[in-house]
Amino acid sequence: MKMKKYKTHLSVVIPVYGCAECLFELYERLVNVLDKITPCYEIILVNDASPDNSWVYIEQLVSKDSKVVGINLSRNFGQHYAITAGLDHTDSEWVVVMDCDLQDQPEQIQMMYDKTNEGFDIVLGRRYARQDSFLKKIGSNLFYKLFSYMTETNQDGTIANFGIYNGKVIDTITKMRENLRFFPTMIKWVGYKVTTINIEHANREYGKSGYSLKKLVNLAFDVIISFSDKPLRLTVKTGFFISFFSFFYALYIIIRAVLGIKSLEGWSSLIVSIWFLSGLIIFILGIVGIYINKIFDEVKKRPIYIVQDLSINKEL
Repeated sequence: MKMKKYKTHLSVVIPVYGCAECLFELYERLVNVLDKITPCYEIILVNDASPDNSWVYIEQLVSKDSKVVGINLSRNFGQHYAITAGLDHTDSEWVVVMDCDLQDQPEQIQMMYDKTNEGFDIVLGRRYARQDSFLKKIGSNLFYKLFSYMTETNQDGTIANFGIYNGKVIDTITKMRENLRFFPTMIKWVGYKVTTINIEHANREYGKSGYSLKKLVNLAFDVIISFSDKPLRLTVKTGFFISFFSFFYALYIIIRAVLGIKSLEGWSSLIVSIWFLSGLIIFILGIVGIYINKIFDEVKKRPIYIVQDLSINKEL
């Protein structure tokens, strides 16, 4: 099989949101690391409609260094869509994906890159001591436990997006054009030879997390619907259980009638049963409706993201 030739040896894709004040430090630390690895690299900064002046700073970095590429999305699409936009603009043998807030430390890239020499296609960073707030940790742990249960996979909350990926992995990911994106799950789905290394997770000094508990719950719900049919299977099991219970309850009533045992009137239990079953039916219809809505979103074939501006320095 003929191997693909890539234009660049190493690309770093960074979604940017609310981190304008740390972009120059991020750039300087990245350059210090990447210069030691290869002279053939690029840094792709994707502005996900950040409310601060991130795009202004990105354009300044582009004008300063031809190895920096700036992508400005037309609105806030979300972290994983911004990552997709960055990946679509890579043509590299290796791609690093990381956050912009410096909790993912650029200095860890060297260790990840060295690990690829052992034949791994994907090297993921495992945050052995997460430096997040208590509520963020609780929300994240609940998210991954629920996600693991509903998708019947082992999702590790200490592993996020920070890692280095072979070009063939990224080529596969960019071919997946489904509307709902969740980068870690897509990476897990494609397979390839994967390993993890322990990395130090730095304290957040700039900006604040874009993921509130509410957003994590909504993300978990969307991802579960997109990557699992377990909610549908659970509704089938629930319906079977209720039917099973109803059959034996009907048998119980028949036996009492045959034995001449007078049954007591149970209007309260009847009303409660009707309400319960009505609520269950509406719930199941809602689950089915959500799946149908996701199908509707897919068949629209709308773009995953919209690029408003692409900043490339061709003069240097």
